[in-house]
Amino acid sequence: MLFTGREVKELADANERPRTGSVVARLPELQKREERPAEKLRWSTLLAVPFTGVVALALHGFATASQSPAEALLYTYFLIGVLIAALIAVAVQSVWSGLRKWMRDSFPLIAAAVSCLVVWELVTSVLHWLPLPYFPGPSGVLLSLVNDGAVLFDSTWHSLLLLLGGYTLGVAAGLVSGICIGWFPHARYWGTPILKIVGPIPATAWIPLAMVLSPSAMFSAIGLIGLAVWFPVTMLTASGVSNTRASYLDVARTLGAGPTYLIFNVAIPAAMPSIFIGLFMGLGASFLTLVVAETVGVKSGLGWYVSWAQGWAEYGKVYAALLIMAAFFSTIMTALFRVRDRVLAWQKGVIKW
Repeated sequence: MLFTGREVKELADANERPRTGSVVARLPELQKREERPAEKLRWSTLLAVPFTGVVALALHGFATASQSPAEALLYTYFLIGVLIAALIAVAVQSVWSGLRKWMRDSFPLIAAAVSCLVVWELVTSVLHWLPLPYFPGPSGVLLSLVNDGAVLFDSTWHSLLLLLGGYTLGVAAGLVSGICIGWFPHARYWGTPILKIVGPIPATAWIPLAMVLSPSAMFSAIGLIGLAVWFPVTMLTASGVSNTRASYLDVARTLGAGPTYLIFNVAIPAAMPSIFIGLFMGLGASFLTLVVAETVGVKSGLGWYVSWAQGWAEYGKVYAALLIMAAFFSTIMTALFRVRDRVLAWQKGVIKW
């Protein structure tokens, strides 16, 4: 059978055309799918926060009899504010795709948080299952936050200064000692026994000695936090540097790299994943040491505030300080995660985050 030139061209075009089920043929479809606007939210997601807010307001009406007028009114305003904000978000999300995406991710969590407030007020202020003053209701904690706002802000500021000072000192010392121990054999020989002896001792165990040696309580607290951070940063940095792939070093030496270049441009970048693990471990240790160190000698800070409020049996203020601590530490941890994401962006797709 003979084909004309036109028929041959049509057959060739048909063979070159991608199959319907192939990835190449579906690329335009996939691109259009990615460019579609965010899907509409489910009604269960949209109404989760308004519903829990109404439930919280209704329950609060039964608890006002056992609360002071200022406490009951402030918590009522707080719940009404949450409810109004949620209703405004529900009304605006249809024309604001960014808000719609945020609501899809955050509204279930906010609804869960409001539900926890409902349960908290139910077992404390309504049913009185937990004794006062050890377990105040959420309205009492909110009143303490507002009344002691200036003191809490000052305490948070002083805690931030202590934490940043001690953490910076510990990270700097840990990076230097970790790089030396991981790279130089003589430093590893003498430094490893010191790490094995000093490292396992909790930093808080050095409080009596720090109070004797340090001229002020602030310097002793910074030193204790730095010591708590120094050990994990040193260990993970030394491990990352010493485990640098020999092939990387051989290629760099072949291209004429010297010892300084090998350390700062090959070993340290290769050890960054381990270094960040040490930074996170050191940050967790610094939080614990900060709270304990502030209870001894320091005259301001979140740890000092908790100890002071507990001494006066003001447990509403204790829980208020704990909430500030949770937000404070979570913010710092999130900031370190953002830095890690920037520095180790090349790991995405290789390691699950």
